[in-house]
Amino acid sequence: MSKAFTKESDGDDEDDLPEDVGGLPISAKNYMTPEGFARLREELNTLLRRERPEVVKVVTWAAGNGDRSENGDYIYGKKRLREIDRRVRYLSKRLANAEVVDPARRARTDQVYFGATVTCANTRDEERTVKIVGVDEVDLAKGHVSWISPIAKALLRAEQGDVVKLRTPAGVEELEIVKVEYL
Repeated sequence: MSKAFTKESDGDDEDDLPEDVGGLPISAKNYMTPEGFARLREELNTLLRRERPEVVKVVTWAAGNGDRSENGDYIYGKKRLREIDRRVRYLSKRLANAEVVDPARRARTDQVYFGATVTCANTRDEERTVKIVGVDEVDLAKGHVSWISPIAKALLRAEQGDVVKLRTPAGVEELEIVKVEYL
């Protein structure tokens, strides 16, 4: 059969959305802090209200210029629209499955739960501070780790003063919980 009559996929099919993010199925409840939820909602609004309309204008203008096969503005614009639409679908699903957990509403406790900012020290007295957040909010530069990450799993439900064991590629590491805060 001639290649002219076969449909070639450009890899932009709808079914190529990631099934999970950090091990969390896309249809499962997605725990988030209020800040993380607001950030994702703002990104979705920006895509829908600013970026997509601008790209549609460019594509419409480029389509009116005639031959679309060699029209860079048209080709790039259509590709960018597919990227925006894919991200919009993804964000919509993540926000629809979101369960916002406000750590500020938690009763005062020294126990580690979702949203806690935990300072812990290893056996070499090196301290590090992590905040346990949702999978869409991870930012290692800020010390934000997912609630399903190994360090968060080791810390969850422990209390200030406890020593927990964290499995690392280098072996088991003991961490003492120095401080637990809900900011």
